[in-house]
Amino acid sequence: MIAGVKTKELKVHADDRGFLMEMLRADDPLFERFGQVYVTCCRRGVAKAWHYHKEQTDHFVCLAGSALVVLYDLRDGSPTKGQVEEYILEAPPGTGRTPLLLKIPPLVVHGFTALTGEEARIVNIPTLPYRYRDPDEFRYPWDTPEIPYRWPAHVTRGG
Repeated sequence: MIAGVKTKELKVHADDRGFLMEMLRADDPLFERFGQVYVTCCRRGVAKAWHYHKEQTDHFVCLAGSALVVLYDLRDGSPTKGQVEEYILEAPPGTGRTPLLLKIPPLVVHGFTALTGEEARIVNIPTLPYRYRDPDEFRYPWDTPEIPYRWPAHVTRGG
């Protein structure tokens, strides 16, 4: 596992009314601080990639569909520098997989695509609010040769 990346299995409490799933709590060992919460969507065939943050930690949970999230360790001095990892995040309930929260530390490049279905929706709970005038967001093209990863064949464009 890439150094500093963590996963947390999420419990889904389901009954005939629906379900409840806690994602991140202030008393959770993964919790650092709260910046904001937002939802992002990616359509099948598109890679929302690549980007990273210098200060911010992200916390991804899939809310709809299933997402292939790919990480690349860019950090100098990291014992896992240059390592690539794939994570499959699926929406609750009843997908067969345990829903996960994926913690992505600063300087770990990441992107995602819809793995199945028409789209994947991810909620992110970053540690810092988005700074409109000076964003903590740095990008590579989705198909850059600088990252040793090739998206699945169904991915034909990025953004």
